[in-house]
Amino acid sequence: MLEGPTFLVSRDILSACEQETRWIYNSFCVMELASNKRQLELEEEAVLTKSCKLSDAPEEGETKMNFQNLSLSVNQANDQNHSSDQSDSSSLIFQLGRDISINCLLRCSRSDYGSVASLNQSFRSLIRTGELYRLRRQMSIIEHWVYFSCNLPEWEAFDPNTRRWMRLPRMPSNECFICSDKESLAVGTELLVFGKEIMSPVIYRYSILMNAWSSGMEMNIPRCLFGSASLGEIAILAGGCDPRGNILSSAELYNSETGTWELLPNMNKARKMCSGVFIDGKFYVIGGIGVGNSKQLTCGEEFDLQTRKWREIPNMFPRRHGGTEATEVSAAAEAPPLVAVVNNVLYSADYAQQEVRRYDKDNNLWVTIGRLPDRIVSMNGWGLAFRACGNRLIVIGGPRALDGRVIEINACVPGEGVPEWNLLASRQSGSFVYNCAVMGC
Repeated sequence: MLEGPTFLVSRDILSACEQETRWIYNSFCVMELASNKRQLELEEEAVLTKSCKLSDAPEEGETKMNFQNLSLSVNQANDQNHSSDQSDSSSLIFQLGRDISINCLLRCSRSDYGSVASLNQSFRSLIRTGELYRLRRQMSIIEHWVYFSCNLPEWEAFDPNTRRWMRLPRMPSNECFICSDKESLAVGTELLVFGKEIMSPVIYRYSILMNAWSSGMEMNIPRCLFGSASLGEIAILAGGCDPRGNILSSAELYNSETGTWELLPNMNKARKMCSGVFIDGKFYVIGGIGVGNSKQLTCGEEFDLQTRKWREIPNMFPRRHGGTEATEVSAAAEAPPLVAVVNNVLYSADYAQQEVRRYDKDNNLWVTIGRLPDRIVSMNGWGLAFRACGNRLIVIGGPRALDGRVIEINACVPGEGVPEWNLLASRQSGSFVYNCAVMGC
């Protein structure tokens, strides 16, 4: 648990001939020496201690950080105490210089960036501009966090590496938005939540740079029940329904760096309640319900960002099997296909058979490789999250014993063998997952 600004044990500064990767061990101790003027006041320590608090019912090794108090309250205190401190504005850690300072910070966990931003205005500006995240992306330094909501309109973040829980600020939404259909998508350093308010669709945007929600820019064609996926700082949304209920074939590209939407060529088939993924740099739309058809579409479509053309793939996602005509669930009652991509390999979760399948791209067929975690349940696929998180598959949902409002996070590293699921975390929460997204930055 963090109880205030912490620094590693002081060491002699490494010589220039030593590896840069070792500089990180001295980053915080040098920060402490960066400015003679920068003396942390007792009230700042009190703010940080209050901000970094344990969960109401924590399990061993789990911590829960209040993001808002950390990034806002502490920063306000630092604004007052360090407004005149400009001596290290260009070098950050002036004993090392700006370039080496940034090199050290790039190798810090992004869970520590809130504390780094509290040091002074220079560090805070560096964090909030997003410069560190752009450099991390260029250097392939990526941490994947899971963002999900089990109690509307509350969101939590989970770091699977440190197994740390964090609570986001509450969404500024009304009752109409809470009751509407919603989709979520993480792109760049933003979490987008799509829904509908009283009169029109709306997008709420959470920025990890500012630790705050805001109203996002509207799409060119507002929609819901679409398929989507992100790749770095861009995302593609395809299909869905417009505010009048018309099923769409249109698609749009969102750039999180510029906050702009761009219309793309239309798909070959209009579809709603579909899923989207990126494989080998190409965007795929899978499944969904078409115009005048109550059954799930089996074809998929591939969009090439270079040629900007769509290609239809017949029988890419076969209908769920195992039920009779009498017991077969309507496609409209089913969740969109539960799919995820790890290392450019496509996987799916069959909620009815409790199976995990791998897509053979060369032969256009699905192969069953194992089972889902035993304790996870859903309602026709709803309430269950199946996502890729770095090199792992993540399954989030409530267990079969529904008396305790428990949420469980299971993970496995898919390979050639049968998936071996490991329970990463379990806690008291709403057992039904309304929305889930994975952010890698």
